[in-house]
Amino acid sequence: MKKHTQNYLMLFTIAGVILALDLWTKELVRSQLAFGETWVPWEWLAPYARIVHWQNTGAAFGIGQNLSMLFTILAIIIVGAILYFFPQIPDGDWPLRIALSMQLGGAMGNLIDRLTIGHVTDFISVGTFPVFNIADASISTGVAVLLLGMWIMDRKEKKQAASALQGEIHIHGEDVQGD
Repeated sequence: MKKHTQNYLMLFTIAGVILALDLWTKELVRSQLAFGETWVPWEWLAPYARIVHWQNTGAAFGIGQNLSMLFTILAIIIVGAILYFFPQIPDGDWPLRIALSMQLGGAMGNLIDRLTIGHVTDFISVGTFPVFNIADASISTGVAVLLLGMWIMDRKEKKQAASALQGEIHIHGEDVQGD
C-alpha cells in the first residue's frame, strides 16, 4: 500500500503543478483579455510570440473543431487509464512515469475547461503555429518524453543484448580453444 501511495504522490505532484499553472494562466487570460484580443509586451516580439485569448472546441492545436464532447469523453478515459495503470509501471521507468504525469495534468486542465465553460481557452501564439495553452504543451512534451524514454530504453536493451552476446561468444570461444 505504501508503494501505491508513493506512486500516486509523484503522479499527483507533477500533474497538480501542471494543472494549477494551466488553470491559473487560462483564468488570467480570460480575465485580462477580451476574446480575440492580443497582448505583446514588446512590439518587436509580435511576429514571433504573443498572448492571444482564443477558444478551442477541438483537440490540441485546434485539431477536430466542434468535437468537444468526443474530446471530453476521451479525456475522461485517458485520465482513468493513467490512474489505473500508473502503479503498474516499473520503478525504474522514470520517463514513462514523468510522461504520464505530464499528460494527466494536461488532460485534466483541458477537461476542466470543457466541463466548466464548454471549450478550452488557448492563449500561447508562436509564429504561425496554432494557438495552444499550458495543458497542450504538457501533453505534447509528455509524448516527447515518452518517445525519448522509449528510444533510450531500446538503446540500453540493445547494448545489453550485444554485451551478453559478446560474453557468450567469448565464453564459447575459450571452451573451444580449451578442448
